[in-house]
Amino acid sequence: MPAPVPRLVAPTTRAARTARIAALATGTALIASALLATPATAAPPRTVDPFHPDFGPNVTIYSPDTPVADIRADLDALHARQVDAEMSTERQAVYFLPGEYGSAADPLQVKVGYYTEIAGLGASPEDVTVHGAVEVYNRCLADGGTGNCLALVNFWRTIANLSIDIQAADRGCRTGTDFWAVSQAVSMRRLDVAGGNLSLMDYCTAGPQYASGGFIADSRLPNVINGSQQQWLIRNSEVANWSNAVWNQVFSGVVGAPDDAGFPNPPYTTLDTTPVSREKPYLYVDADGRYSVRVPAAQHESSGVTWADGETAGRSIPITDFYIATPADSVKDINNALARGQHLILTPGVYDVAQTIKVKRADTVVLGLGHATLTAVGGAVPLEVKDAEGIVIAGVTIDAGTQLSPVLLRVGAADSDKVLDPANPITLSDVYFRVGGPHIGKATTALEVNADDVLIDHTWVWRGDHGVEGFTNGVNGDTDRWQTNTGTTGVIVNGDDVTATGLFVEHFQTYNTLWNGENGRVVLYQNELPYDPPTQADWTQPNGTLGYPGYKVADGVTTHRLDGAGVYVFNQNNPSILTANGFEVPETPGVRLHHIMTVNLSAGTVQHVVDGIGGQADNTNTGTPQFVIDYPAP
Repeated sequence: MPAPVPRLVAPTTRAARTARIAALATGTALIASALLATPATAAPPRTVDPFHPDFGPNVTIYSPDTPVADIRADLDALHARQVDAEMSTERQAVYFLPGEYGSAADPLQVKVGYYTEIAGLGASPEDVTVHGAVEVYNRCLADGGTGNCLALVNFWRTIANLSIDIQAADRGCRTGTDFWAVSQAVSMRRLDVAGGNLSLMDYCTAGPQYASGGFIADSRLPNVINGSQQQWLIRNSEVANWSNAVWNQVFSGVVGAPDDAGFPNPPYTTLDTTPVSREKPYLYVDADGRYSVRVPAAQHESSGVTWADGETAGRSIPITDFYIATPADSVKDINNALARGQHLILTPGVYDVAQTIKVKRADTVVLGLGHATLTAVGGAVPLEVKDAEGIVIAGVTIDAGTQLSPVLLRVGAADSDKVLDPANPITLSDVYFRVGGPHIGKATTALEVNADDVLIDHTWVWRGDHGVEGFTNGVNGDTDRWQTNTGTTGVIVNGDDVTATGLFVEHFQTYNTLWNGENGRVVLYQNELPYDPPTQADWTQPNGTLGYPGYKVADGVTTHRLDGAGVYVFNQNNPSILTANGFEVPETPGVRLHHIMTVNLSAGTVQHVVDGIGGQADNTNTGTPQFVIDYPAP
């Protein structure tokens, strides 16, 4: 049976919310404040050495004095463990103290596998330089590792806060190029790359060389070879040149971005500025050797890198103000630390979460290292963010567990009325979600945003289309998957003035994204409809509409804007499945969709792009997008 349809929440205006807040009785407010201020009973805070914080066994820190041969041997061994470890529990972070690593004569060439973060510990990307290359190649999945070479499942890895001086001479096909052949849930931030090309596809292995990325922010780049990348968002960066496009390449606040006047030939979407942005927090070591976390300030209508003229604007938090957690820590201890006013670092690992981690205080930072992962246990909601401005959640993956969770991350109370400061938004950076994949997963909703003025900066919200359990081949296996790994809705946005830059949502069983709030703004949206509805009845709305759109703006919404978006169909379980529209939005002047498309990946049909407008994507035009430049038409 189809999963239940989520409620379409009527939009609430900011003025109405403000009025309700003003109507609160003074006594009630004082009581609430007193309750929130009551300290939790807990063990005393841990002592953190500011010069040598204990990040646990899964964090490796190199200095410029470490022999290059030793670094190379270590990271080659790590890559060998992680290159095929798509559904493993190992998490690793590798950091470089300020200085230079490798040389033209002895380059350091690093390959990055699953669940691995590679980053510099400088205050600026220019403080750590790798002379060599930091790379991801295709995975070859057939013929003993020589055939079916592609990057379509090169997920979950991070590179940040480095300068890369490409030293890749005498490497045959790879000479002069740094290869970054990746797909979703891969973050490239705060890089300064020079000395050659950056290629987002690996054209040096056997075919088909497909790739489905991706995200870059706050980076200065040389000539970029887009290659086979189906979609990409590059935000607040500088680029010397961008080579080509496939379906959906978006540039937001990028100096040197290509012009998009010819859309859809090529399919570029170019915004001069990014409406709202905040760069991800990062670890760094100061000149005295003390560790801190830099929390960049939010920007509005910005462009270019944040570090071009000196330190990135924002604030620094000493590492001694953080509770440094490990998977052995209880949620009670973590919540007590947060209640004391500490910030939270989640060291690399998988955390079983049977009670909700609650982030309540304004300006609290939760920073995951090495793709730290929270897994729901017993149907828990793993993480809740209260209505408090400036909270930042970054670098955290959240997995559904085997018992149904109502939601995996809730931002703001369901009846949220609090007015927050738009200049200091709650921010989610590189927060990823999985329902299924490494194990059976069940969640009603992955991400629910109820607060106003929230910024979502790069997320992948994924109901797994493959994995280690419940994903067998054949019709019966796919039917079992539809009933076993259940995710009703990917993202529900009820808050007003919510912005998303890099919103990737895939495979959910009704709406992948349902936007109920007013004045939403999305820059790049990517969606694949679910692969596995067994029958048309399983993929039909209660009102008889065929299928669910990949992107739905609720009927009562009056203002919304989406720039650069694609909905893809691949109904491999039942190719006869029909979906009426890739996008459904109210037809009103204040709701604008710019540069949107649908495409058939080889099975299934999307009859229209948006609201009965646009061509049909089916197996007669596989791989050929059906574009709508603007909706409504100007």
